[in-house]
Amino acid sequence: MRCPKCKEHNLTATKIDKGLSAMGCQQCSGALISLLYYRDWAELAANNQLNDQQVSAEDIDLENVNDTSTALNCPKCARLMRKFRISGCHNNRLDLCNSCDDVWLDDGEWQMLQALQMSNLMPSIFTIPWQTKVRIQAQDEDRKHRYMKILGEEDLNKSEQLRQWLKDHPKRQDIMFYINHQ
Repeated sequence: MRCPKCKEHNLTATKIDKGLSAMGCQQCSGALISLLYYRDWAELAANNQLNDQQVSAEDIDLENVNDTSTALNCPKCARLMRKFRISGCHNNRLDLCNSCDDVWLDDGEWQMLQALQMSNLMPSIFTIPWQTKVRIQAQDEDRKHRYMKILGEEDLNKSEQLRQWLKDHPKRQDIMFYINHQ
């Protein structure tokens, strides 16, 4: 099998974590993981039979983890792999072949999943509820950045504090009416 990213090198057997086998590329350091093997590994890891390597967000630069921007073909069946965002705060996407049930991880994405404490949740990333949550997070982040440009950091923080105070206030409607109709 050839690497779906660099398309030149053959994938070779490797381990990306204790007990988790994959097919890795020596050139780009990406890895193809069978979700069948992954689920077995995750079950063992959940039962504390395997110790997941502890990686914290401080250990890696989450902003500079590689991500393939182009569509990839599955190295097994040559079909296009679908991209799924990991979270609304990070632009990295995992590539899934729906036919083979294999996932392509670019260099550093496994460590990113570990740092975000998501290495045991990978199949959940490919679900509609997860992707809906990711879209909502991304919209919230975009909105926050837009208002940061308009209001500035200090006023945005004050507005957020006011919003939180009003959120569950018993007289919220009256206060909003007063603010809007001075």
